[in-house]
Amino acid sequence: MAISENRRSFMGFAFGAVAAVGGAFSLVAFKKTWDPLPSVKAAGFTTVDLSGMQTGELRTIEWRKKPIFILKKDESMPKDEKRDVIVDNVAYTLVIGLCTHLGCIPAYIQSEQMFKCACHGGEFNINGVNVFGPPPRPLEIPPFKIDGTKLVLGEEGPEYLKIKTEA
Repeated sequence: MAISENRRSFMGFAFGAVAAVGGAFSLVAFKKTWDPLPSVKAAGFTTVDLSGMQTGELRTIEWRKKPIFILKKDESMPKDEKRDVIVDNVAYTLVIGLCTHLGCIPAYIQSEQMFKCACHGGEFNINGVNVFGPPPRPLEIPPFKIDGTKLVLGEEGPEYLKIKTEA
């Protein structure tokens, strides 16, 4: 009897050890499934070189599957101290190009210096502030960091944090 109890005790210990090791490996594998893939991490940041933009030019790029409008303002365009992005002493409008009403993509009407959403008539001024129609708030500003004459979208730099607190 003593031998079978020892054998049972050993079997129980061995089974517990195997289960513990298997559980540990499962937890490690499970954690790895939560971590974003390197391709997803890389997709989170987009660098835009602003040095080649002409005054008055609107550039549309894609960041995280969203349109981003970057407008290099000229002297005649109204400035907005709270929302303008200043790079190399030049003011830019930087917004996510999705209407804050239902997510449509507004068009930039250069002659009127407005962003207009055709879906429900929403209008945003040159600074991305809602001025007419159903949009409940201004166009959103994506997180960014300024690196010389480049914008790094997806990273919260001091300039973005300042705009975020003032708006």
